[in-house]
Amino acid sequence: MYSSDLAIRVCNIGKKYRLGGSVENYQTIREVLVNAVSAPIKRIRNPEQIQEFWALKDVSFDVHHGEVMGIIGRNGAGKSTLLKILSRITSPTEGRAKIFGRVGSLLEVGTGFHPELTGRENIFLSGSLLGMRKREIEEKFDEIIRFSEIEKFLDTPVKRYSSGMYVRLAFAVAAHLEPEILIIDEVLAVGDFQFQKKCLGKMGKIAKEGRTVLFVSHNMSAVSSLCTSAILLENGKVILNDSTEKVIERYLENRSEKSNKSISLRTDREGNGIIRFTDLWLSDISGKRLDSVYSGQDISINIAYTSRQNEPLRNFRIAFALRNQMNLQISDLKSDVAGYHWDTVPPQGIVSCKLPKLPLNSGIYYFNAICFVNEIITDWVRDAGEIVVEGGDFFKTGKLPGKEWGPLLFAQEWEIKGL
Repeated sequence: MYSSDLAIRVCNIGKKYRLGGSVENYQTIREVLVNAVSAPIKRIRNPEQIQEFWALKDVSFDVHHGEVMGIIGRNGAGKSTLLKILSRITSPTEGRAKIFGRVGSLLEVGTGFHPELTGRENIFLSGSLLGMRKREIEEKFDEIIRFSEIEKFLDTPVKRYSSGMYVRLAFAVAAHLEPEILIIDEVLAVGDFQFQKKCLGKMGKIAKEGRTVLFVSHNMSAVSSLCTSAILLENGKVILNDSTEKVIERYLENRSEKSNKSISLRTDREGNGIIRFTDLWLSDISGKRLDSVYSGQDISINIAYTSRQNEPLRNFRIAFALRNQMNLQISDLKSDVAGYHWDTVPPQGIVSCKLPKLPLNSGIYYFNAICFVNEIITDWVRDAGEIVVEGGDFFKTGKLPGKEWGPLLFAQEWEIKGL
């Protein structure tokens, strides 16, 4: 028996993918019979390297009607796979999920709309799939268009929409056609800041109306403000299912542990591997390694790399993406954007990014490290390192800025003139 206030029940969900092996085309009956006889011999002669990968394993939880649940975790933790199962886009390998109510989903860009249909036609299609009558959709139509701000392109096929336009319309449809359960993945990052703010405001309103929301995001501030509970996923498993505050706290602890691990030992990295980061550290202008820094100090972020090739590397660039503890991006430090272009670099070396008069207020900041060679990612490590900033006399006035000032500090020049 299920409780009448249940919106979602997930029981021991698992999702397995096969990595490697050949992709078979459709076969005739004769080919199937021949292959059945010859397959054992072929496997002995040419064994295929097939591996099993569990994107989710033994995931269980309940969501009650009116609950706003956040699902957080690092990239590859299984968040999007879980939402696809709950949205009936893919089926689980094992376990089951029960949904008690009408579901509206907003997953990655490209899901849910027919590309050949116009924006107008897709609004009615989405509403019909939710079980709404034409009259109900028409009553919401003008509100959807106003929210999405795409009036000019309403009768254009959505395949010609930009990703931002697509998300605007997709969110407007998902939020205004009143599904009882709203499932939202990290798609709001595609839109501009003002539209993200608008969407978060709408989600807050939906939550207050008593509808059920599942929300995946890397934005911990949004999760904290919107969600009443949260789940932390790691390597396809539920690590913690508790209050939002406790789950975010655990997530940040795990994040700090990874950023303090030697970059040479990190296995959770992406890229083709031609270059690998081998060491990472902060230093002052004299080259002394630092465990922490202070606001206004001249520092460098230093990263060592090595290449599998013994020849110079061409068209090399590197970047550090700086984020605060709540995973909000503070800045991107990019060598090419800053005007530093290296046509060739040695196969082993150290790259230093100097930051004069560090403009960060006290706090802990994390940064990703990514390297490109000929526009191809060779190494990408998220939360590669952290910057522990202590309060410093940034303005040389003897007055330390408080944390309530926010993360950034600006050099200032003031002037007053009489009229």
